[in-house]
Amino acid sequence: MKNAPAYAIASVDHALQLATALQVEGSLSVSEAAARLGVARSTAHRLLSMLVYRDFAVQDDSRRYVAGPVLSLGARSQSRTALLRTIAMPHLQVLVERVDETANLQILAGDHVRFIASVECSQALRVGDREGMVFPAHLVSGGKLMLADLPDAQLEAFYAEEKWVDRPGERPDLAALRKELRVVRERGFAINAGRTETGLTAIGRAVRLPGEPAEAAVSVSMPTVRFSESRLPQLVAALALTARDVEQDLARALAGGG
Repeated sequence: MKNAPAYAIASVDHALQLATALQVEGSLSVSEAAARLGVARSTAHRLLSMLVYRDFAVQDDSRRYVAGPVLSLGARSQSRTALLRTIAMPHLQVLVERVDETANLQILAGDHVRFIASVECSQALRVGDREGMVFPAHLVSGGKLMLADLPDAQLEAFYAEEKWVDRPGERPDLAALRKELRVVRERGFAINAGRTETGLTAIGRAVRLPGEPAEAAVSVSMPTVRFSESRLPQLVAALALTARDVEQDLARALAGGG
């Protein structure tokens, strides 16, 4: 499992958190950045100024900070991702209350998955905040769900041999992956049993609008020592409720219903 380093550098951690927020959510004011990190406005301003200096951020006409050239995802992608995150956050918090495990929201980024929101549970032994982290899609519970919705031609393009020449040994067997994704489609959920991090188990469920492929995925992550097959029905049911609520709110927001 990923743990905070023994000698964490707070300023570096704060700068990385702000960079992630700019990339995922779209924009921040100095006051919003300070509140996000729990630091003084002067500290937030210095951190943002350094991100500007290194092209991780720029200021727009309203003096808000937005993702710079290093982080830019494109305006449509930013706004859609920010909307999705904003809608999902309260539902992730409810999910944590239901299952008392860490909850996450993931989107597909090529053949990887990016965690765009994370809410930790209160248990002493728990999976930490994953926001901003990136993992191979075929290993992650949410990634499998989103890959399962892709056309076969796109799946082949993602895992074409020439795209993996610099990652020897990491390319999945496409036939085996297709078989696994068929099972995921039939079940409606996916499991990551220690494939990304030893000692971690995660279960995911897709978020999709009617007639469209998966927009994202919600998941719960827990130490493997706390997972058992007997918990699976409860976890899957809780994820289904969360996915449904996110889908309904997202559909209303995109339709202009608030």
